[in-house]
Amino acid sequence: MDFQLTDEQRALKDGTRELLAGRFGRDRLRAAVEGPAPDRALWRELGAAGFFALRLPEADGGVGLGLPEAVLVLEEAGRALLPGPLVACQLLAGVVDGVAAGERIVGLCDGVREPALWEHPDGCDELIFVEGEGGRRGGPTGGAAEGAQGRTGGAYRSAPDQVSCASFASVDPLTPLACVLDLPHAEPVAVDAPRLRREAALLTAAQQLGSAVRTVEMAAGYAREREQFGAPIGSFQAVKQLCAQMLVRAEMARSAVYAAAVTERALDITGAKLLADEAAVRNARDCLQVHGGMGFTWEADVHLHLKRAWWHAERWETAGEAEELLAAGLIA
Repeated sequence: MDFQLTDEQRALKDGTRELLAGRFGRDRLRAAVEGPAPDRALWRELGAAGFFALRLPEADGGVGLGLPEAVLVLEEAGRALLPGPLVACQLLAGVVDGVAAGERIVGLCDGVREPALWEHPDGCDELIFVEGEGGRRGGPTGGAAEGAQGRTGGAYRSAPDQVSCASFASVDPLTPLACVLDLPHAEPVAVDAPRLRREAALLTAAQQLGSAVRTVEMAAGYAREREQFGAPIGSFQAVKQLCAQMLVRAEMARSAVYAAAVTERALDITGAKLLADEAAVRNARDCLQVHGGMGFTWEADVHLHLKRAWWHAERWETAGEAEELLAAGLIA
C-alpha cells in the first residue's frame, strides 16, 4: 500500500505555502500580534482560494477533497502561524452560510472542557457550541440550549451578541479568548458532534505538525549562520543533536497525523494529537535553545511558535486525556 503523497496533494501543499507566504508574510504576522482580530480581507482571500470549502462537494461550490487534504492545508497554516478560528471554519463551512467563501467567520466552543473557551470572540459572526455525551460540563446552563436534544450531546448556534461570556488574553498573543458562561438564545444545529470533535483534534494536530516542522527549519537555519569560536554553531555536537531530535519528533508526528487522516479512527487521531503536541512544544523549546539569548527576545518569532504550541496542546485533547484514551484502547 502506498502512503506517499500524490502529485495533486504535493501541489496543494506547495500552493498553500505559496499563498500564505504571499498573503501572510512576517510583516502581516507581526501586525496580527498587535491586533489579533481575524483580518477580514485575508479571510476573504482564503475563502476565494478554496481554503474553507476544501471538503465541500463540488455540487455545493466546494473543492470536493477529503480529510487528508484538509490536514495538508492546516499543516501549512500552522507553519505560518496563521491566526483565526481556522479549524472551526474548515469544519463548519457547510453548516453556516458564508463561511466557505470567507464572508463570515464562525467560532467553535467545546463545552466538554472546563472552562468552555471561545477563540477570537470579537472577530466571529456566529458561535457553535458543542456539547459532550450526557450534556454540558463546564459550559452554559439554562437558556434555549438546555435539554434541546435530550442532553445526549449535540451542538447549538448563537449570535455573538446573544452569548454571555468573559473575555481575556491567552498565552498566545495571536489568540484572544472568551469563557462562555451562558447561551440564553441558542438553536440546535444538525452536526455529528463526536465526529466534529475528532476532526477538530486532528486538524489541530496538523497545525502543531506545521509549527514543529517550521521550528526545525528555523533552528537549522540559525545554526548554519550563527558563529562562535570561528565556526558555525551547527558544527558543534550538542547543537547537531538538538536539531536531529527535533527532526525525529517532527517526522514521527507527520507519520501519525497523515495516517490518522487516512484511517479516521478515534485512537489513531488521539495518538496523532499526542505526538504532534509533543513535537510542537519540545521543538519550539529546543529551537529557542539553539537561538540562545536571541530566542528570548520579543523580536524573534520563536516565542510565538512556543506559545501557539502551548495553547493548541490544551485544545480538544490534552496529553493526559490522550494517554487515558490510548491506555483504555490498549486494555480493550
